[in-house]
Amino acid sequence: MCGIHLIWGKQANESAINRMAESSSHRGPDQQATLSPWPELWLAVNRLKVIHPGSEADQPFWAPDGKSLLIWNGEIYNFRELRTQLTQMGIVFTSQSDTEVLLQSLQLYGEKCLEKLEGTFALIYVDLMQKSILVARDRNGEKPLYYAHDKENLYISSEVRAINGLLKSQLNFNEIQHYFYLRSPSPDHTFFSQIKEWKAGTYGKIQSDLEVSEHPFTGNSSSKILPSKERFEKILKNILTQQFYAEVPVGVLLSGGCDSSLLYALWYRETKIALPAYTIALAQKYRKKYRDADSSIRFAKHYPIEHHVVEVTQQVFWDNWEEYVKSVDQPVGDSAGFLTWIIGKEAKREVKVLISGAGADELWGGYQRHKAIDFYLRNKKFITSIAPILKNVSLAGQVGKFFNAVQSDSKETFLNFTALQNLPENLHTEYRPEFDPNLSEYKQLLDFDRKNYLAQDVLKVQDNALMANGIEGRAPYLDQKMISLWENVTDDKCLKGKPWIKECLKELDLSWVVKRPKLGFGLPLKEWFAERGDFAKRVYNSLKKFEKMYGEQCPQEMRAMIANPESFSKTHFLTLYNLFLLTEWINLRQL
Repeated sequence: MCGIHLIWGKQANESAINRMAESSSHRGPDQQATLSPWPELWLAVNRLKVIHPGSEADQPFWAPDGKSLLIWNGEIYNFRELRTQLTQMGIVFTSQSDTEVLLQSLQLYGEKCLEKLEGTFALIYVDLMQKSILVARDRNGEKPLYYAHDKENLYISSEVRAINGLLKSQLNFNEIQHYFYLRSPSPDHTFFSQIKEWKAGTYGKIQSDLEVSEHPFTGNSSSKILPSKERFEKILKNILTQQFYAEVPVGVLLSGGCDSSLLYALWYRETKIALPAYTIALAQKYRKKYRDADSSIRFAKHYPIEHHVVEVTQQVFWDNWEEYVKSVDQPVGDSAGFLTWIIGKEAKREVKVLISGAGADELWGGYQRHKAIDFYLRNKKFITSIAPILKNVSLAGQVGKFFNAVQSDSKETFLNFTALQNLPENLHTEYRPEFDPNLSEYKQLLDFDRKNYLAQDVLKVQDNALMANGIEGRAPYLDQKMISLWENVTDDKCLKGKPWIKECLKELDLSWVVKRPKLGFGLPLKEWFAERGDFAKRVYNSLKKFEKMYGEQCPQEMRAMIANPESFSKTHFLTLYNLFLLTEWINLRQL
């Protein structure tokens, strides 16, 4: 796990590349280096040593013939298999690192090697003979990568702040509308108009003209995998042997829910090795609703765990708030970001890798919106006939939100379910091409969630919050072998309510975990606002100040909310928190 940086062009110099590296030193506190392979090209890396922590795997990593080099961020989980193949071809290795395997694969196969990789990565491979670079990012977008370019300069980095520290771009208010409705800037964009996100699952070969062109690469999944619960469990066990491996301490983000509990239970049943596990505990008065701490404590009675319960109160929140906001590279409207960050702050004393259950809900239909859209699809004719009538009736809670979101088009309906409030027409139009017509109607929606909500929210939160503390996050459910299994599922019943995960838990005598009500991972925002104390007052004041300064550049619906936030705290408490994070982030950076 690392931070990688590049400047190519007239602005490239040692001072500038050092500034980029220093700005993300938290990503790789174990090694930092800069290098200029030729005039007008400078590279830098921050390395977090996880596999082969010795200096032999330090970066930039040179090919033995001196004709190419690699800087990258990530892990290749099938590197031993690839190493064996390369060794049989006569290639000699000098280390046990996945870095060397990746370099040798790139040197031998070029961009074709990307199809062979099972892992997470953002990489820059430099060919000194052709004076070109190959840039690529993993299929799920687990590892971040951003760039900015014009005719004279190209900037690439693991973090937006590293590029913007040189460009000093102005805030892009066009992205605030997207953030207001969908929690983040639009895909492939950032809050700065000059800086873009490198698309997940694509590569580009860039030469001296500095033209950037991103091309998709596919996974190595030509063989048909027969989907079943037994196959799911076998694949997951195999994934755990790879992703729980590191030459540094590994821990688990344990919520006490289905996904993380299954990962730990299978791991311990297979290895009998207890690991550190970290759980958020909110104030006692909220614990009846927010059950992570109590559930994980109960789980720890079944499986030996080095259990760390991290308590979060309003006082803890405010004591850490400014430090947290400073750590945020790009705001994501999700209070799970703060909780993951506070876990990282505690866990960095003991571990360098944390395993999470990210991706299970998106693949296997675990969210409430998946249950809602399934109900909609099965009863579409009736629901769409009565929805116009019910929209004129004041229905409260989830029922009211459901019927208010219903449209005659299933994709528009699902987008409304996904968003914090119903989307305007321009955002519906923007997202319609993102649905894959080759999949069943229900599976299209899960696939959309994985490629958008998961990539733009969950994975960004995990990477930013953990890497701010020098910790690598891993998500076994998103392994390529699991994605391949999912792609071969033809029965939608297997994708509703995570049936295989729940069946596995029942076989492990963890039926009580299955019965636990689903609740998102986040702060008790509804309760904090309802108390009308310091939390609510500070949020309201911050939003009102932002409206006075920037209100004219905000969407009308957002402006009405931040001008009078007290009126929206019961129904839009998630949105108010998200906007508070955005305003605090902007203020701290004086944008």
